[in-house]
Amino acid sequence: MFRILEKRVLNESTVYMTVEAPAVARRARPGQFIIFRTHEGGERIPLTIAGYDAKQGSVTIIFQTVGASTAILGAMNEGDEILDFVGPLGTPSEFEGESRVAVIGGGLGCAIAWPQAKFLHENGIAVDMIAGFRNKDAVILEEEMRQACDELIIMTDDGSYGRHGLVTAGLEERIKAGVRYSRVIAIGPPMMMKFVAALTKQYEIPTTVSLNPIMIDGTGMCGGCRVKVGGEYKFACVDGPDFDGHQVDFDELVRRNRMYGEQERHQREATCNLLKSK
Repeated sequence: MFRILEKRVLNESTVYMTVEAPAVARRARPGQFIIFRTHEGGERIPLTIAGYDAKQGSVTIIFQTVGASTAILGAMNEGDEILDFVGPLGTPSEFEGESRVAVIGGGLGCAIAWPQAKFLHENGIAVDMIAGFRNKDAVILEEEMRQACDELIIMTDDGSYGRHGLVTAGLEERIKAGVRYSRVIAIGPPMMMKFVAALTKQYEIPTTVSLNPIMIDGTGMCGGCRVKVGGEYKFACVDGPDFDGHQVDFDELVRRNRMYGEQERHQREATCNLLKSK
């Protein structure tokens, strides 16, 4: 069992949670993920590691309560225990030889982009962060992101906070202003990553994206998380989650992610009704 040490509600649907998991914390690296299960019979759900403290023996996760399992996890409190918390899984991010990096986060993707930027920044690499949100109320981790980079640009779809527009507009403006990036890291909704990769391909900037497709076991055995990269199928759980953004078939990724939308909706509604009745 894994005890919840800290819980913070970042907005109406996003939760920050620190979990006691010493073995995971000792081996965790940026870009890796865990798979949790709240109870017997529960789903196995992957979440990217947002932070880790080997001395404290803790791992931080940030998630949206959009599905049945995340709704159950979000209803838990400090002192409660999670049944399974397996990891670290996946291949750590590689940052060798970088000089200046643009880290792009979209919505909840900022929870994954933030530790990437923090690691780079702490290792002496110049970092610009561009964070995109629907509106002011959706903004999360602003202060944390600001401390993890040299410059933070916040974009909102409706212009209610920061600058009005998409993250691609903020990135292209920096590129046209003469900022030379050795790499762009994009993390967020698949369509956001698709358009960031399309933009950086025009400017021949190497681009890394972090993929979070449907996943079950996290060991490469089930094949549920397969993604097409460079015309070949890869498993996000063992070959990723980081991939070359210029090689990913984002359209196929979107189709696969929508495969079980109806079942997920019914399960989410049933879980929400159950939680309300308690």
